[in-house]
Amino acid sequence: MAAPLADRIRPSDLDEVVGQLHILGEGKALRRIMESGHIPNLIFYGPSGVGKTTVARIIAERANMRLHKLNGTTASTADIKAVVEELDTFAGMNGILLYLDEIQYFNKRQQQTLLEYIENGRITLIASTTENPYFYVYNAILSRSTVFEFKSVEPEEIEKAVRRGFDVLRQEREDVLEVEEAVYGHIARACGGDVRKALNAVELCVLAGERSEAGITVTADVARQLAQRSAMRYDREGDEHYDIISAYQKSMRGSDANAALHYLARLLEAGDLPSACRRLMVCACEDVGLAYPQIIPIVKAAVDIALQVGLPEARLPLADAVIMVCQAPKSNAAHDAIIAAMADVQAGKAGPVPRQLQNKHYDGDEVENKGQFYKYPHSFPGHWVEQQYLPDALKDAVYYTPGDNKTEQAFAAYWKDVKGK
Repeated sequence: MAAPLADRIRPSDLDEVVGQLHILGEGKALRRIMESGHIPNLIFYGPSGVGKTTVARIIAERANMRLHKLNGTTASTADIKAVVEELDTFAGMNGILLYLDEIQYFNKRQQQTLLEYIENGRITLIASTTENPYFYVYNAILSRSTVFEFKSVEPEEIEKAVRRGFDVLRQEREDVLEVEEAVYGHIARACGGDVRKALNAVELCVLAGERSEAGITVTADVARQLAQRSAMRYDREGDEHYDIISAYQKSMRGSDANAALHYLARLLEAGDLPSACRRLMVCACEDVGLAYPQIIPIVKAAVDIALQVGLPEARLPLADAVIMVCQAPKSNAAHDAIIAAMADVQAGKAGPVPRQLQNKHYDGDEVENKGQFYKYPHSFPGHWVEQQYLPDALKDAVYYTPGDNKTEQAFAAYWKDVKGK
């Protein structure tokens, strides 16, 4: 069985790598490190299909060291011990270079096993990960490594790999392969910055091409059919999930309806209706809040409709609600107030509920001043009367400060007048 096209044309030289010019371009840091001949411990971080493994292999193949390759998804502690056991052998006399793919799947103990040998330089680590290493890689290993972030590859760069992929397939096949010019750009744009995904699409397009006596023709229509959803890069368990929902809420908070709709569309395209609804409701309460309190039942109603009708129609009430949240005035006064109140409670600042607020119960003989002494606000002008509500330890605490929007300012002015302050 032939290897995938992405593996068959994997670059063997830096100049063949597409994208990552911010670290691999002439004079850039990673390129200079590779050209120096001295390899420090490296961690490559970024989405899949952007060249992390390729660059790591190029570095490893240039090193005059014993090379071991492990994958975090399958490697065990025994595999690590087998690497360590070679340190004092003839094979490991020049040191060992360990290329560890998907390091995020190594647990803390497995990573700690490597630490001693990484620290003294007997093992040089080149690791790659699709997840944020500052969350998934043991701190002691991070402190002894240099982290380079790989980014999604721009369509212009990916098109170079797409054209090279079709050229290789032309050379491998006996029949004539014709490709419409529009195919190259479409695949490059539709792969979401993932070179491997683009090359997989190239192979599929050839397999699904129109066959005739003259050979195979790959049309733009075939490319659209095979790559129509591949621009969506989304993993509900990975960084991309949290990045998208974070951008979604921050765009609503920032009152940018266009950006918020874009991230909503990405969530819905991935079928993640629950995240789209949950963050929308949170934003209505946290970021609009008291500036326009009517937004909360409105958003709840829109979410109820979305969940009842399901996708794809759910996009309509959610779009209405997202735009309304973006356009509404903003206040996080309630958010800040409850955070401050909870901080006091968590710090142990509490105390007994004031006597006048307690539920009525029998006063024992030891109580000299019997009675609850609660003042019923509705029995006083303005439906308000001054009395202590907070416990003694917090009686002067202030958690809520009205926002500068007209709704909260109107409420503040009303109570200022009632309370005569």
